[in-house]
Amino acid sequence: MRRVCWALLLCWATSAAGAASLSLVFAGDTTLDDAPGALIERGGDPLAKVAHLFQGADIRLVNLECVVSTIGSPGDKVYTFRAHPRVLPALRRHVDAVTLANNHSGDYGRAAFADMLGLLERHGIAQAGGGRNLTEAHQPLLIERQGLRLALLSYNEFMPRSFEADHDAPGIAWSEDEQVVDDIARARAVHRADLVLVFMHWGWENEPRANARQRQLARRVIDAGADAVIGGHPHVTQDIDIYRGKPVVYSVGNFVMKESDNEAQRQGWVLELQMDRKGVSSLTTHPVRLDLDGIPAHEPQRPSPCWRRGEAATSACGGR
Repeated sequence: MRRVCWALLLCWATSAAGAASLSLVFAGDTTLDDAPGALIERGGDPLAKVAHLFQGADIRLVNLECVVSTIGSPGDKVYTFRAHPRVLPALRRHVDAVTLANNHSGDYGRAAFADMLGLLERHGIAQAGGGRNLTEAHQPLLIERQGLRLALLSYNEFMPRSFEADHDAPGIAWSEDEQVVDDIARARAVHRADLVLVFMHWGWENEPRANARQRQLARRVIDAGADAVIGGHPHVTQDIDIYRGKPVVYSVGNFVMKESDNEAQRQGWVLELQMDRKGVSSLTTHPVRLDLDGIPAHEPQRPSPCWRRGEAATSACGGR
């Protein structure tokens, strides 16, 4: 029962006062091995300089771009990321949940991934995009807050297609178009979500603008009923679209990442969304800069939202 609860529903006390609205912050690719992991081992906090961006938000998330475990063997890849479980209390101080559907969750194999799922549960960190089988991986993470039920769905689109969950094997949710559309419909009809956000791991590294596939899929996701699409993986920030009055943030860039090889990869966003029963009402991109150890610091530049419902996105959104 506990496993099902974490896979399907993360509840907070519902506010009895005020209009039904909530705030969400999301930051991109977060790897807690290497220098950030060593900092935590010494008693430090790699998120200390950006902690204020997460404080006060109703929902706080990052894309966890590494496996957290002490078991498994590295895959045959150029980069493999594995963090020690001691990083999780530090992560939990700042976030409520993580997205797992990315191209590094399987770096140390299925046993390590399953171990991470259990560790996240024990540390009170919910997740979207992963599961002990295919059904669990495609279940939305449901969060109830301020009188609203929010469904979060997370998918990997970065080829080659690998480490997808199977009917009896742990793994991540793959971005199969028809399945994504069906998952969104189920989030509305079965899980009774008021709001649906879709997190995509897609695109190509170092490209400052979204490609045609990202744009096509984003529109299909919005047409299927999502209230916003938020992306990562290119390791740089990309442009922002407003489609049918709903925001598409193609890439928020890196957040905690030692492995960066150019200046653009050391610039990212902490994304802030304000939402109500009608969807996303405003969007703000808070710029962060990573040092050479991959530790982020806030670069305050924009005190107001770069987009509000009913308006076009402004140049303050920072898309290139």
